This record gives sequence, structure tokens and C-alpha cells, in this order.
Amino acid sequence: MVASMKIRTVAAIALGIAAPYAAATNGDQLLGYTAIQNGMAGAVVAAPQDAATILVNPAGMAELDIKEVRFDLGLGFLNPPRSVNGFNSDSDLYAIPGGAVAFRVNDKLTLGMGLGGLAGSGVDFPDTNAAAPGNQFVVTTRQMFKIAPGFAYRVNDQLALGATVNLNYQSLALAMGRPAGAGGPFYLPQNQVFGWSASAGLIWKLNPQFQIGAAWTSKANMSDFEWNTAQGKVSMTIDGPQTLALGLAWKPAPGLLIEGDIKQIWFSNVMDSIATSRPAGSPVPAAFNFGWSDQTVYALAVQKDIGADMQVRAGFNYGKSPIGSADVNSNIGSVAIVEKHLSLGMSRKFSSKATGSLSFVHGFEESATSNVAPFNTIKLKQNIVNLQVSYQF
Repeated sequence: MVASMKIRTVAAIALGIAAPYAAATNGDQLLGYTAIQNGMAGAVVAAPQDAATILVNPAGMAELDIKEVRFDLGLGFLNPPRSVNGFNSDSDLYAIPGGAVAFRVNDKLTLGMGLGGLAGSGVDFPDTNAAAPGNQFVVTTRQMFKIAPGFAYRVNDQLALGATVNLNYQSLALAMGRPAGAGGPFYLPQNQVFGWSASAGLIWKLNPQFQIGAAWTSKANMSDFEWNTAQGKVSMTIDGPQTLALGLAWKPAPGLLIEGDIKQIWFSNVMDSIATSRPAGSPVPAAFNFGWSDQTVYALAVQKDIGADMQVRAGFNYGKSPIGSADVNSNIGSVAIVEKHLSLGMSRKFSSKATGSLSFVHGFEESATSNVAPFNTIKLKQNIVNLQVSYQF
């Protein structure tokens, strides 16, 4: 009985470590790419405000108040304290860069390019099960970025369309320890792959007070990860999910903006089960059965002008965790269970061309315990600060 429990615990650790390692996120998807977007809790599909809209809704570039060009550069710092069965991760601070540029070619056409982190972070658990012999350490690093060149085209005063072709980059490293007799530890060093996806969006102005936004991103088709090990070559593929977002922006008074967004993320198509190709005798499991469910995300935010040079914003973002109780044991290395986020932000104009922005997002602590043996418990909360510098003329 004890031996059986140990084997199940070891299997759970093995299954958990290859999952995405969430940042301040819905599942493993970032709320926003810049301080402005995070200050709005990700509710920026219908009323985009910076060049990084190319990473969310490319049609939004047509809505930017620029004559020639706008640059937006930002850096985020993520603090996601996590634990498994009371063991804390020693890795809890990460940097998240992001930026974009938009060029107004003429009254109809705007070109742009953006770069932002889609998912990433990692875990560094010294142990995950005190009852098993030896240290069941789990150490991981994963990064995923998107480079998105694209365009926005203003059809008329009411309608704008946009699209991008996205170059996706992903890196991954995995290391885990297991008791003697359970296959032993395995180490898959840092490796990287490329892939692609496409995005499209629209902005439709119903009247001076209301406008609608919609944005779609296809599944990110990634190349196979491949590692050379002592037993032979190991490989697997981790794709990114398809998403669809709808937003409604309301401007009830001058200097006041309210926006609500709904976003669907199809995690089940890419994070249900991931098969591995491995040689005989490899300690790597034959498949990582994560069991992620699709996620519906709701975001609501308010922005208010304070005089001519300052804006303040606040928002709330909710998405039910894609990881259920039945899947906890398969996601020990992917504690992507935060559901509720509260955001605050502000922007300050330093001149007619330069603006600085700051945001803070708090993901409220969540815990989940497996409803099947072994009864592992995972916990996570998140804090992220974003800084942004904007320049336009």
C-alpha cells in the first residue's frame, strides 16, 4: 500500500513538471503586455490605448491618436509565491519584457510590430513529498514569446480591421528527482523551438459613446522539443491555445472609459494530453495527461482622466481555473490555479510626446487538493508590477 502510494506520487510529479508555468495569468495566458493593459485587467479589446494593441487586437492600431508613430516599451516583474504540500518554490521573481511600435502610413493604413511574453516562469521545489524517500525535487524553466508584425486598416469612420502573422518562440528545461526503484531522476536541459500563429481583429464604433471590439488568435503550432539523453532521443510538442475575445467600451462622459471583455481560451485542444516520443528504458513518462479544461475569462475596468495630464484605472479579471481537483496530481509543476485578479494603474504625461505608466496586479491566493490519492495540495498567489514608457508624434 505504501509502495503503491509512493509510485503514484512519483507519477504525479513526473506528469506535473512539463506543464506551462504560469505568470500573472488566466491559466498560462498573460492578462496584458503593458502597464496600460494590465491596469485595465486585460479589458482592452474594444478601446485600445497603446501600440501593444497589435498583440491583443491589431485593428486597434487604427484607433491610436497619432500622426506618424507611437512607441511603447515596458518591463514587468512577477512575484508568484507557490507551494506543493507545504514546500515553497525557491524561484519566485521573474522579468517580463514587452513592447510595440505603430506607424501611421496614411489615413487608412497603419503598420506595426510587437514583442511580448505569452507564458513563462518556472518552479524550483526542493521536495514535493516528505513521506517518500529522498528529495522529490522539481526544477523547471519555460518561456514563450510572440513577435507580431501586422497592419490595421480603417474601412470608414465606424469600422477598422487588422491582422498579424505571429512568430512564436518557446524554451523549456525540466529536471526532477525520484526515489531509487521508481525510474530514477531525469534531466532535460534548456532547449528552444519556433512556431507560428495568426491573429485578426476589428473595432466597430456604434456611436460616439459605444464601440465593440473582437479579436481572434489561432492555435500556435510549435515545432517538436527534442533532447538527447543517455537512453536516446526524447521529444514532445507543446502548442499554444486558440483564443477569441469580445469587448464593449462605453464612454459615458468626457474623460471616462468603462470596458467589459469576454475571452474564450481553448486549453483542452493543446493541454489535455501531450504524448512523448522516448526510447525504451527512459524515465520520461509516455504522456503528460494534464487534463486542462477550456477557460472563459471576464474582465471589467474603469479609466478616469485626472486633469489634462493624468489617468487612473482599475479593473477586475476572473477566469475559472483550467485545472480541476481530478487533475491536481498531473499539474504539480504547473500551479496555474489563480482565478481572481485585481488591477490598479496610472499614466502621467511628461510632455505632448512622452508618457509614463505604472500598474499593479494582484492574483488572489487559491489552493487545490487532489480528490484522488495521493491527496496533493497546490497553492499560488501572484503579484506583478509593470512599468511603461510611451513616445508618440
